[in-house]
Amino acid sequence: MQAVVLAAGKGTRLQPLTDDKPKALVEVDGRPIIEDVFDNLIAIGATELLVVVGHLKEQLINRYNDEYRGVPITYAHQREQLGLAHAILQVESLVEDEFMLMLGDNVFRSNLGDVVTRQQEDRADAAFLVEQVPYEEASRYGVLDTNEYGEIVEVVEKPDDPPSNLVMTGFYTFTPAIFHACQLVQPSDRGEYELSDAIDLLIQSGRTIDAIRMEGWRVDVGYPEDRDQATAFLQGEDVPPAEVPGASVSAPELETD
Repeated sequence: MQAVVLAAGKGTRLQPLTDDKPKALVEVDGRPIIEDVFDNLIAIGATELLVVVGHLKEQLINRYNDEYRGVPITYAHQREQLGLAHAILQVESLVEDEFMLMLGDNVFRSNLGDVVTRQQEDRADAAFLVEQVPYEEASRYGVLDTNEYGEIVEVVEKPDDPPSNLVMTGFYTFTPAIFHACQLVQPSDRGEYELSDAIDLLIQSGRTIDAIRMEGWRVDVGYPEDRDQATAFLQGEDVPPAEVPGASVSAPELETD
């Protein structure tokens, strides 16, 4: 399965760590974040890495050229950073079938393979890991609103007043149906084409969407302190118990079809 990595961002919130390098090359535990992303994707079966680059793209291209650990890399250039839905459209011509997607600034030690397995079993149009976070942190993410049956009824990107504390993480699988949804997305209040809005369009059109509880941990490296936390976790310091993330989700399944 092909794997798309979104690595075009400037990482302004990570300054000064990103003053002279793209966000994906910020080091966590002594190595670039994107190498951890690549390793995770290869471990669950990635056969090609499609990397969306933008800010200081030459550093990424010159460092990895056309392969990583024997897996071919193809680059797509996002000339303007207009949101994740816009970034995904840059690889539309390169994607052959269902594919994985990982944000290039997330460090995972979790059940990523469960998402791929569910995708292949259900042929879902989207599948992704979800986790519960403190309510005060939910506004950093795409937040899921569910009904009394645990079905996802809406995805809201970085809301001021989150409808829940159940959020999407930075790993997904999609069929090519996501590209049409991304083309239909309108700019958000932030002026960006949001991936959460594209997923919401899939939900509203009755497409099959699967959400899988995350087991393990992940760190979204958005700020310098997140880099420090990810490094500490990788070194075995204060690692959260595997059963904690998502453990208090009440519904037995989180999916809609």
